[in-house]
Amino acid sequence: MTDAARPPASDTPPLDEYVGDPAVRAQWDERYGADPDRLWSGRPNGALVAEVADLTPGRVLDVGCGEGADAVWLAGRGWDVTALEVSGVALERAARHAREADVAVRWVHAGLAEAALPPGSFDLVSAQYPALLRTPDGSAERALLAAVAPGGVLLLVHHAGMETHVPEPGRPDPADYVWPAVVAALLDENWQVEVDEVRPRVVPEGGAGSHHADDIVLRARRLR
Repeated sequence: MTDAARPPASDTPPLDEYVGDPAVRAQWDERYGADPDRLWSGRPNGALVAEVADLTPGRVLDVGCGEGADAVWLAGRGWDVTALEVSGVALERAARHAREADVAVRWVHAGLAEAALPPGSFDLVSAQYPALLRTPDGSAERALLAAVAPGGVLLLVHHAGMETHVPEPGRPDPADYVWPAVVAALLDENWQVEVDEVRPRVVPEGGAGSHHADDIVLRARRLR
C-alpha cells in the first residue's frame, strides 16, 4: 500500500463510512453490544505472539480486529498497523484501547472483501479466529491472499475441528465460513507453507472463547 493510498492513523474510527453487508455489521454490533464492557480478554492472541516473534516489524493488516488487543500489541512493538472490523461497537472500544496505550492504528470499518485494499500491501496479514463468510467466488479467502506483499506472511489461526462441527439449532453453520484448510487449498507455487498444524491454544484469562482448547495455525509466506 503506498503512502498515498494508506489511510492516516486516527484516534477515531470512521464509523459513518462502513463498507460491507449491513446485516453482518448489525449481527456483530449486537454481539458486542450485549456486553457493556468488553467481549474478549483485552490481551493479544497467543498464536500471534508466538508466530511474529521472528518477524521484522513492517506493515500489518489485522483482519477482524475486534476490540483491538492484537492491533494495539503489534503497534506497541513497532508494526505499522491497519485494523479492519465490521462492528462499529468493537471499533470504538479498539480505538479507546489504542488511545490508552498511546499507539497509532489505522481503522478500517469494512468487510474484508468489500474493503478493496490495494493488493500486495502488507508484510503480515493476521486473521485470528476470523468470522469470514464463504461466497461462491471465494472473495474473502482470495482477499486474504491478495493483501500479502511479496516476501510477506499470511497468518491464519482458528479453532481446531470447528469446520466439521454440527451446528446447534439457531446457531451459525461452521460450513458457511472460511477455515484454514480452505485457504491452504488455494496456495500455489507462489507460496511456501511454513506452519500448518494443530497445537494447544494459549488462552488469555477472561473473555469469550476460552472453552476452545486447540488451534489450527496456518502460516504461509508469499514468494512472489
